[in-house]
Order: sequence, then structure tokens, then C-alpha cells
Amino acid sequence: MKGKEGKSFSIINGFMVCLALIVGFLFICPAYAGTAQEINASVNVALKRFTQEVKGGQEFLNASKGVLVMPRVKKAGFVVGGQYGEGALMIAKKTVGYYNLIAGSVGFQIGAQEMNIILCFMDEKALGKFRSASGWEAGVDGNITLVNVGAGGSIDTTKIKEPIVGFVFGQKGLMADVSLKGAKFTKVKK
Repeated sequence: MKGKEGKSFSIINGFMVCLALIVGFLFICPAYAGTAQEINASVNVALKRFTQEVKGGQEFLNASKGVLVMPRVKKAGFVVGGQYGEGALMIAKKTVGYYNLIAGSVGFQIGAQEMNIILCFMDEKALGKFRSASGWEAGVDGNITLVNVGAGGSIDTTKIKEPIVGFVFGQKGLMADVSLKGAKFTKVKK
């Protein structure tokens, strides 16, 4: 009997250690918040990669009323997961505010990754609602249509008619099977 109890205790301890690491991740990341200059530099790198790697990306950015760029968002999880990142809202290619993103999730997940998120606000009403909110939650305060383009594919602004369109990409281009539902974006001072 001691063998089975020992294994159960070991599994529970392992789970608790992983849970503690994820919770710690969510609280430690905000403590290492970037400066406005650091965020702006990361935003510029993310935008450059986006326009180089996604055919039609620049045209899509040009058609947007506002663009929220969340570069280098960290995501980690072991059953319980979390995301954290900081970025900037740009209107007419100028930064008008800084935001953070915090999200949690429960389900089968193991590992960590870094990704860039770009949200294009295609109409003024959606942009105004986002800017006036003290905390804006995806799926509650507005829906984000995520676009996934395969290798060599391109996007067409005339075919996508949603008010908020999102792109998530990592080291290998646009990422599939990503959800932003429940992600909370909050304006921060820099």
C-alpha cells in the first residue's frame, strides 16, 4: 500500500509545484514590466515581422482604424496556464496608449511559448469601445476574429468584414489553434 500512496503523493506534489510555477509566472511577469521605449522597440520589431511574413499584412494595417500590438507575449502552462504581455495601441502609426494582457486557462496544456499578437480595429465603434474600457475582455466586451493564413497565403482586407481582426504569430509564422477568449487588456501608464 505504501508504494501506491507514495506515487499518488508524488503526482500531487508534482502538480502542486507546476501550479505554483504558473501562478508565480502570472505574478512575476508584471513585476518586470517594460519601459515605454522597450515596448515601442518590441512593437516595431513585431510589426516589421508581420508585414514581411504575411502577404497583404501592410495593406491590412493601413485599413485599420487602430492597431494593438502585443509583442513577446509569454504563455506557459501545465494543466493550468497563463499569458502575460505588454504592448501599445497605435492610431495613424503613432502610439496613443500602452496596455497589458493577462489571461488564464485550464485544460490539457504543457509547455511555454512566446508569441506576438496584433489586433486590428476595422471600425471606429469597436476602437472607441476598447479605448473607453478600463479593462476590455475578449469574448465579453468584443469578439476577435483570428486569421490564420497558411504558408505562402495572403490576406485580403476586402474579404474580412469583422470589426476586430487578430493575428497571432510566433517564430514560425502565424499560429493556428490559438484562442484569445477571456484575455483581458488593461491600459497602463508608462
